[in-house]
Amino acid sequence: MNSDFVMRQVGDFVRVGMGVPLLLITLLAMVVVPLPPVMLDALFTFNITLSMIILLAVIYVARPLEFAVFPTVLLAVTLLRLALNVASTRVVLLEGHTGPDAAGNVIEAFGAFVVGGNYAVGLVVFTILVVINFVVVTKGASRVSEVSARFTLDAMPGKQMAIDADLNAGIATQEEARARRNEVREEADFYGAMDGASKFVRGDAAAGILILFINILGGLIIGTLDHGLPLAEAGRVYTLLTIGDGLVAQIPSLLLSTSVAIIVTRMSRAEALTDQVVSQIFSNPRVLIVAGAVLAILGVLPGMPNVAFLALAAVVLATGYWLHHRRPVAETEEAPEPEPEQEETQELSWDDVSPIDLIGLEVGYRLIPLVDRNQNGPLLGRIKGVRKKLSDDLGFLIQPVHIRDNLELKPNVYRISVLGVPVGEGEIQIDRELAINPGDVTSPLTGAKTTDPAFGLEAYWIEPGAREHAQTLGYTVVDASTVIATHLSEVLKSHAYQLLGHEEVQQLLDRLAQTAPKLVENLTPGALPLGVVVKVLQELLAERIPVRNIRTIAETLAENAGRTQEPVALTAATREALGGSIVQGIFGLRQDLPVITVDPSLEQLLRDGVQSAQEGGPSFEPGLADQLHGSLVEAARRQEMSGDPAVLLVAGPLRPWLAKLTRYSVPSLRVLAYGEIPQDKNLRVVTSVGSG
Repeated sequence: MNSDFVMRQVGDFVRVGMGVPLLLITLLAMVVVPLPPVMLDALFTFNITLSMIILLAVIYVARPLEFAVFPTVLLAVTLLRLALNVASTRVVLLEGHTGPDAAGNVIEAFGAFVVGGNYAVGLVVFTILVVINFVVVTKGASRVSEVSARFTLDAMPGKQMAIDADLNAGIATQEEARARRNEVREEADFYGAMDGASKFVRGDAAAGILILFINILGGLIIGTLDHGLPLAEAGRVYTLLTIGDGLVAQIPSLLLSTSVAIIVTRMSRAEALTDQVVSQIFSNPRVLIVAGAVLAILGVLPGMPNVAFLALAAVVLATGYWLHHRRPVAETEEAPEPEPEQEETQELSWDDVSPIDLIGLEVGYRLIPLVDRNQNGPLLGRIKGVRKKLSDDLGFLIQPVHIRDNLELKPNVYRISVLGVPVGEGEIQIDRELAINPGDVTSPLTGAKTTDPAFGLEAYWIEPGAREHAQTLGYTVVDASTVIATHLSEVLKSHAYQLLGHEEVQQLLDRLAQTAPKLVENLTPGALPLGVVVKVLQELLAERIPVRNIRTIAETLAENAGRTQEPVALTAATREALGGSIVQGIFGLRQDLPVITVDPSLEQLLRDGVQSAQEGGPSFEPGLADQLHGSLVEAARRQEMSGDPAVLLVAGPLRPWLAKLTRYSVPSLRVLAYGEIPQDKNLRVVTSVGSG
């Protein structure tokens, strides 16, 4: 029969879900049905081979999660070994009187060749293997698995918060955030499963001891009483067979215990174990040079094995010397040659006049590695993610960020500018991570206390090794590049109206014209000048309203252009058309909307002041604006403490003035007009602000 056909049939059989049931039935059959010695030889050889394959897979896997099925495989192999122990015990006790080959050639070889046919030596070797496996390897692996599982589960909330922070800052996309959440969940499941799987291995080692003594005792009884063997002969035959059986089982058990210990002590880094060992142990040539010197000193002492120590010292010193002289040569070869300076002086031109950067990021010299393409600076990718996220959220393309170093800044300081004006600045520590207190953590951390530059929250600069501990306490931990990217995202959100100009608006209208050409044709330049449309869109962005729904905005402007050309009135009409999305962006899908209102008498007073206002703003009695502002600040603070968004609901004519009054001093307060609330929403007045 064709071998390819057989493999395809076996693969189809496994894919339909019969592989695991068949394995369990086979294990049960091995326990119940007597196996011939030839079958035992094949199964014992397969067990040893499988254990070696698993050990090598653990060594060469890049990350522990890439072998996530390891706990299940460990359980299956442990059950296979126990089933083999039962099957071999049956054969040893039933046929052991016939000779040392009664249980197959594998057990005979381990009982005769490995321990020299001496059952006393066999007992010592078996005991040593059990002590190494049970006391050293499995006990340590079990403890590491337990601690890893506990800390992984404790750190899950902090990791989830870090993912949410990256998602909100635009550093990660929805797909990347979903993949990282799955990875966090899989990591917790893996280490939790490893905590239980390590108990299987430890129990298997303990079972090996009991099986040994039971087999020896049972062999003595059966050999002397049933088969009439002398006590010494029965002890020799059955002890050798039992020791051979135990060694055949303990060697795969030791291999699997070592696999468990290796995988639970691995760092979650995408690098093979061999590469980690070589790069970390031999990265410093001084280690080898000092070790070689110590070996050389030991080699010249009288009475020491001089040849062995001196030969090894020569090898270690030569390797250290080679590594020491290899790194500077490699760095010299990779260093680019400087470009020759231009000697000719060129005339000045308009190209020498630098335009103002729309978005600028200046960094001190210690932060240059974060933005250096030759060093794969991590900040570059994060800035690209920020631009992509903001462009999708706001509805127009965010222009590239011009990054440059500024020697006038402090080494660890960065500065963000919009249209050439600095609008944000921060100082970071590139070799540490920022643990941010989201507001509900009371435990302090060991580190430099600071403030998160993006949101003004309490934070600590901590060592990278303390990341897991900080996440366990509830802190959100981010690296230095994420701090800058998040700050940049928040700054661009608050200054989005400055980033939208005539060119960007024309691009929006050109894209809309592909699906609604008549609408764009009627809007501009026929109904409204492009400058008025730009002003309306800027006003919307200034009040944190995206312009993604450009079709509704254009329809509203075209509909109201015949009545007014004033940007303020057009903005109010557009806000009412977008009322559903505005309210949903603030309250979500909830039907009950808690709002703050203005006392009717005060509201009438304000409306009269607005209506009678001349150029320069509304006229009010002295101190009224300050009193109103203080009351709004207090009302917004109470709403935030209760967990609800702070929303002030006022009459339409008052909304623009009150929005400007509180835009920067009370950024969490959203000012809405009555006409912007959808008809299907229920209003609940939580407080009414008066003048007193």
